[in-house]
Amino acid sequence: MDSKEQLNLVKRIKAISETGLVYATDLYARERYEELKQISLKLMAYMADSPMEIIRDFFIPEKDYPTPKVDVRGFVLNDKNEILMAKESVDSKWTIPGGWADIGNTPSEIAVKEIEEETGIETEAIRLLAVYDKQVHPHPPEPYYIYKLIFLCRMKGGKLKAGFDMLGADFFPLDNLPELSKDRILEAQLKHLFQLTKSSESQVYFD
Repeated sequence: MDSKEQLNLVKRIKAISETGLVYATDLYARERYEELKQISLKLMAYMADSPMEIIRDFFIPEKDYPTPKVDVRGFVLNDKNEILMAKESVDSKWTIPGGWADIGNTPSEIAVKEIEEETGIETEAIRLLAVYDKQVHPHPPEPYYIYKLIFLCRMKGGKLKAGFDMLGADFFPLDNLPELSKDRILEAQLKHLFQLTKSSESQVYFD
């Protein structure tokens, strides 16, 4: 079992313990679930080689049934079939524009909003291309369990300009990609998404 599989098991243990804490009414059961949660946090701290306090403070206490976080992104091509990308300030690497889902906006609205905010390009959402479960793709390990929704979006206007929290915005051909922010997107996923846009079928990839 590799480190990624181990981390996924620890995240599963944490989710089970938090579900128990939400629904359990018996004091003995709650103590056991709390103990299980603390064990999962200690394991995360050990795997990350970080103090327990940092890991504990990283998470907001769950008050409802724990669910995956949702990352929404837009896939945009220009008339040269180049991919619209933004340079992240966090790691100075490139990704397709997007971010965490916002409450109050539909997924497609989030994709369009993130594209404009991060690159200056105005778009409209055409269709959902893929729903990726990050655990089954070779992203770097992380504490959260995440689903990624990727929408095909079509340019309508705007001017290419990096957003206030981005270091750059540009178009890149598939065969000459910049250094990618692998927490957010992988080269294999970009190639897959490109193929989906060119397919005569409107199928949505999942998992």
